[in-house]
Amino acid sequence: MYKAFYSLSATPFTKDLKTSNSFASTSFTEVSARLDYLKKARGMGLLVGEPGAGKTFSLRNFAESLNPSLYKVIYFPLSTGTVMDFFRGLAIGLGEEPKFRKVDLFHQIQRAVLVYFRERKITPVFILDEMQMARNLFLHDLSILFNFGMDSESPFILILAGLPNLQSKLTLNHNRPISQRLIMRYKMEPLNKEEVANYIQHHMELAGARHQIFSEPAVSAITSHSRGWPHLINNLATNCLLSGYQMKKELIDEEVVRVAVQEMSM
Repeated sequence: MYKAFYSLSATPFTKDLKTSNSFASTSFTEVSARLDYLKKARGMGLLVGEPGAGKTFSLRNFAESLNPSLYKVIYFPLSTGTVMDFFRGLAIGLGEEPKFRKVDLFHQIQRAVLVYFRERKITPVFILDEMQMARNLFLHDLSILFNFGMDSESPFILILAGLPNLQSKLTLNHNRPISQRLIMRYKMEPLNKEEVANYIQHHMELAGARHQIFSEPAVSAITSHSRGWPHLINNLATNCLLSGYQMKKELIDEEVVRVAVQEMSM
């Protein structure tokens, strides 16, 4: 539909964007640098951000940057199943047949991590997502599970990711054991006005745009309604292209953005 109308060779603002085509915003560049530090130092890190801030994309970019002969990536969202299912998932990710009792399961995971690190020379990388849902007891369990050599070594990389309230939860006294072991913390920020304009232009160029399609007032309106969050920018810009096509507007203006916003109930 709108691809032909706007002479585009590809669909812009898709979530399956290759990480090599990512837009280097200030936040994305900073989180990439923090994750690179965590890779070199090993240990625990924290990544938080509002929905649509780009956490998952940043984590995918990090995971894809790791040499599979040197790193073993295990991604697990807490929202999948029960807490025991979560720990069993970690064991399965390490190639183990999960034990039944929690204490046996913990020893099994720890042994598997040490085998990977010491014998295979491979660093296990655990990316635990949706951690804002974690209960305090679960966070305490994590601090025990990822304690090696009486906390004298870190044969792993552990990234706790979630919404901003995860950061607040970790400030509570009973979560101090795991909070004090975090060597990297980062909260993703929205794009500023200039970055939103460059972000839209970047995605349109990737899609093969040869001329300006979004007017400056339209970009300003998108910035205002999306508040600079990449996921909202993607959705709103896509709806603007659809509305612009239906309205036969070769240049997307404020009117098109207004119609798209109404249709999205933003």
